[in-house]
Amino acid sequence: MKINFTKATDFSALKNSVAVLVLTEEQTKKSNLKPVKFAKENFEFSGKANQSFLVSQGEKLVAVVGAGAEKKLDEIALNKVGSRIVALLNSAKIKNGSIFFESKTAAADLAKIAFGAVLQSYRFNKYFENKKKDKEFKIEILSAMTPDVSKSEKEYAPLKILADNIFFVRDLVSEPSNILNPESYAAICKTLSKEGLEVQVFGEAEMKKLGMGSLLGVGQGSEKESQMVILQWNGGKKGEAPLAFVGKGVTFDTGGISIKPANNMEDMKTDMAGSAVVVGLLRNLAQRKAKVNVVGAIGLVENMPSGTAQRPGDVVRSMSGQTIEIINTDAEGRLVLADVLHYTNTKFKPKFIVDLATLTGAIIVALADVYAGLFSNDDDLSKKIESCGAKTGERAWRLPIGEEYDEMINSDIADMKNVGSGRGAGSITAAQFLKRFVGETKWAHLDIAGVAWKGKGDAMAVKGASGYGVRLLNELVKTYEK
Repeated sequence: MKINFTKATDFSALKNSVAVLVLTEEQTKKSNLKPVKFAKENFEFSGKANQSFLVSQGEKLVAVVGAGAEKKLDEIALNKVGSRIVALLNSAKIKNGSIFFESKTAAADLAKIAFGAVLQSYRFNKYFENKKKDKEFKIEILSAMTPDVSKSEKEYAPLKILADNIFFVRDLVSEPSNILNPESYAAICKTLSKEGLEVQVFGEAEMKKLGMGSLLGVGQGSEKESQMVILQWNGGKKGEAPLAFVGKGVTFDTGGISIKPANNMEDMKTDMAGSAVVVGLLRNLAQRKAKVNVVGAIGLVENMPSGTAQRPGDVVRSMSGQTIEIINTDAEGRLVLADVLHYTNTKFKPKFIVDLATLTGAIIVALADVYAGLFSNDDDLSKKIESCGAKTGERAWRLPIGEEYDEMINSDIADMKNVGSGRGAGSITAAQFLKRFVGETKWAHLDIAGVAWKGKGDAMAVKGASGYGVRLLNELVKTYEK
């Protein structure tokens, strides 16, 4: 879908585009426009945020869309307006639409509406034999009628970059595992050097020299070689400590010897979503020339059962020197993260580390697909993440960690085991496990198992990969830019 910003004109003068009138509740009460009056009289339209209608204006159609109360009209509300516009026009098979919205900050507001519209336009359709077999209708052009074209375009420019990188993440997460495996994924990462990122790829031989027995154990049952990819963006002062982001990249998770049930196993192609967010974030920072130093680190493995696969009862030695008893080979993500976290922490000495992983089913039981689970050893970092999540709509809910939970992962024969004792606190004990690999560095863990994939679409993401995390972490990075 193409977005245009055009000098505002009278909506009745449009010839080849459907006018989309966006009104707040307050504007709706005062409006005497014929389409609005018709919607008020026939559909009880009041400008509420969940209302949108198509009405006739002579031979033309006009869309009337509610924006809600003015006092609640924040960035997310405006994004959702754009999303509803696209959904409405697509449902009516309308190719071209022109948005009209009056406000004190209309130029900036229209850019935010356009951003929400673009997010809703995403489709992963590359594997249809031809695009015509993708029967779902998609709007082609959406114009925003603005009082200040240059200001709207300036406001929209970073949002367009952000949307492109959210789509980049959605594409990665949507790829089938016969296409996206550790080796092909690392090759994609290498191409990002053209964006200005420094990219370094470690194969199994290099990781073995580093002593990464925890990560390597997960991938030893696969024919695909495990990889670790380091991406660096150096947009800040030379020598200044970077911000660090670490992602779990299990390109397919069968569970290994502790094999998963067959039902819905195809969804396990998405078990690399955390790593995709890290890659998309770094790409976004490079493209918008962020004034900060950032490192992204991802561990890429395939967890497969075979004669060489890791077994329950095995003991592995991590890069940190700590030993781990393998109780369940399907608790593999934390094993991957353990070595990548330790490497990132000791190599780069960052200001903080945030890791992302589709780590536990338990977080879905607790928070469904509404919030990511947030765990942290630092209150200030946690509060920043929660605040950025609230601002961007990618929300995170903090859960506890502590000594009582730490004791649950103690092993009788090694320094720790990879699952907690008993059935409770599965997400917490997983986070507690990760905490053992970050030392005293400020750290936060986001369990995105519930939010990385949408079983059905919502106002901010269509069905499928959501791209959760790019907006949140981009906003977090902004708070450290100078």
